[in-house]
Amino acid sequence: MTLDFDKMGGLVPAIIQDNKTSKVLMLGFMNREAFDKTIEIGKVTFFSRTKNRLWTKGEESGNFLNVVTILEDCDHDTLLIKVNPVGPVCHTGADTCFNEKNQEDIMFIKYLQDFICRRHEEMPDGSYTTFLFNKGINRMAQKVGEEAVETVIEATNGTDDRLIYEASDLIYHLIVLLTSKGYRFEDLAVELKKRHKE
Repeated sequence: MTLDFDKMGGLVPAIIQDNKTSKVLMLGFMNREAFDKTIEIGKVTFFSRTKNRLWTKGEESGNFLNVVTILEDCDHDTLLIKVNPVGPVCHTGADTCFNEKNQEDIMFIKYLQDFICRRHEEMPDGSYTTFLFNKGINRMAQKVGEEAVETVIEATNGTDDRLIYEASDLIYHLIVLLTSKGYRFEDLAVELKKRHKE
């Protein structure tokens, strides 16, 4: 990275974003030393303007910000750091410094997709997902069909709880099937977006 620390007197703003939920958690500032330490230890470290020293977020509370990726903007003077936070981020105890709940349940689908991709790469023994991949495309497709039928039955003659349960099974097996064919659930979002008309 070619960060321009001179533009703001030796500092660059660092926007901290949750890697799973995409929520903006906080904003801090880094000097070159804080940036280098963040890279070195894998935990977000800021330059505290009030204490005039480096400050690793969580050094007192244990609520560290574990770095996933670091991106710089087009002007090389602002960072976007995606993290996996440990606990609430704000000193007030709130999830974010903007007093938002750091929760987007729909983003669990992305996490599940990533998890299933890892299963496909690693194929650990004793995993049901590994079992499905080993059984092959026909068995995976059969499971999608079975879960679709069970979802329809619960929608027409069952309970709401069972409908959600069976529909969740359907989504899981569909993600496994898509992964086996080299696709991701996000590919469905791309297709649906192309079809959508306001």
